[in-house]
Amino acid sequence: MLYPLSYGRRASARNGAQAVVQHRRQRRRGLIGADGTGSRAWRVHVRAVKRARTYAGCMSAYVSAFELFSIGVGPSSSHTVGPLRAAADFAARLRSTQALANVASISCALYGSLGATGIGHGTPDAVVAGLQGLDPETVDPDAVRRAWSNWPDGQVLALAGSHCIPFSKDDIVFAPRKRLPGHPNAMTLAARAADGAVLAEDTYYSIGGGFIRREGEPPRVAAAPVPFPYTDAATLLALCDEHGITIAEAARRNEQALRTDAEIADGLDRIWDAMASCVHAGLSHAGVLPGILKVKRRASVIRAQLEEIEAEGHRELPGEWLGAFALAVNEENAAGGRVVTAPTNGAAGILPAVGMYWWRFLADSGLGVGNAVTPHGELVGSALLGFHGRAATPDEAAGWDEARVAEANRRRGIRRFLLTAAALGSLFKNNASISGAEGGCQAEVGSACAMAAGGLTAVMGGTNRQIENAAEIAMEHHLGLTCDPVGGLVQIPCIERNAIAASTAVTAARLALRGDGTHYVSLDTVVETMRQTGIDMSTKYKETSEGGLAVNVIEC
Repeated sequence: MLYPLSYGRRASARNGAQAVVQHRRQRRRGLIGADGTGSRAWRVHVRAVKRARTYAGCMSAYVSAFELFSIGVGPSSSHTVGPLRAAADFAARLRSTQALANVASISCALYGSLGATGIGHGTPDAVVAGLQGLDPETVDPDAVRRAWSNWPDGQVLALAGSHCIPFSKDDIVFAPRKRLPGHPNAMTLAARAADGAVLAEDTYYSIGGGFIRREGEPPRVAAAPVPFPYTDAATLLALCDEHGITIAEAARRNEQALRTDAEIADGLDRIWDAMASCVHAGLSHAGVLPGILKVKRRASVIRAQLEEIEAEGHRELPGEWLGAFALAVNEENAAGGRVVTAPTNGAAGILPAVGMYWWRFLADSGLGVGNAVTPHGELVGSALLGFHGRAATPDEAAGWDEARVAEANRRRGIRRFLLTAAALGSLFKNNASISGAEGGCQAEVGSACAMAAGGLTAVMGGTNRQIENAAEIAMEHHLGLTCDPVGGLVQIPCIERNAIAASTAVTAARLALRGDGTHYVSLDTVVETMRQTGIDMSTKYKETSEGGLAVNVIEC
């Protein structure tokens, strides 16, 4: 039987883990039966599980890679993408309940962190876009940028895209001092009739990574049972050992419960293409980022410098490119561009940077290529094309040139990278937090760094335990990291912080690959430590701009 070592937010992971160890010892000594009868340790274990299940959402359904990695707009997943989705959901519910035609006015109250840093994070702009029925994945970023701040007096709002009502900037109010019990990121939307009667009112929580939860909504359940359910890293590793598969393969088989192999491959490719496009856009755009800080873009300048060095015949500088890739993504994010939550927007540069680092500098080195295809269609490993896409037949692959072969093998590696990262990311989301407003920057950048480290270890040929080790190393050294954005903008220290974390992810992967996967501190332990640290952290350091750099750096 598999025993999970952590049970969610309200359970005692430490007591549960100790109970399991004691239970096993008692079984070996013959003090209890195989079913655990008579074991106090087992009763502690069961109580821990029950406590976890009483906390709404802590034992949430399987987190798909396509939920964790969602295409949206900057600058924040919790303060932009989440509120946009919430407002769009509210508008859609008005339509579905036939109340839309009777709505004469709309109001929105932003509480806690949404109220404190909402203007700098584009929250009211996102609310306006969402009320019009726009979707973060398909919306033109220009339709969101300054939608509220530039709203003309007297202009009507097309609620749900069709029902026109009067709307003014004052219809969105900010209440940073009021915190609702469900989550620090809370917002209440209300629709009223012409006589002032409330037709509908809903409170939403933006819980990080673009995920939202409506108050009173029952806990989400999986659309279909997954074959490899896990709530912690220990269980995930045990399942992989039992079935002789990688972490990425376990994630893929879970995704198969929801979609076809072709849909999985195409979806992962689409996510990666969006990440890569964001990198290239950031490396191309120059100028000054929006906001009062007037931060200059640097990624394009660094790109030009590195290209000049390489053109002169000097060796490539992978480490400096790694930093440039991360800066590029987060500069695009700060400008409100198209980005992928990974697992959040504030930490969106780390995974693409590390993935691009592997793609450009390591994919053709023979390190971690694994099951690949040769130009002659020869099978190397167990698949001819792509990771988890349709395998090419020898006849199909026989005519491929080296460039196509290299592209196919890179695609395969990136899919493994993303699936591994998603499996690890779900542990942070379910057992701690990926929200800066809930856990500080350790929850965002720390989680992303761990995901990237594990993903890189996977494509470098690491074992499951080396992957877990890399993720643990990366997270351990982000514990206690505060979220204190200067001016309420996702710029300082956020942009540089992604570049530093990308470098840390690579270092963590290298350290793990030099070992055999055994280590003293487990990933489950560091996830629980991050959760506890987030609880202890003052709200001044959790995306409110009320402490740290936010109050010590003069805004000019």
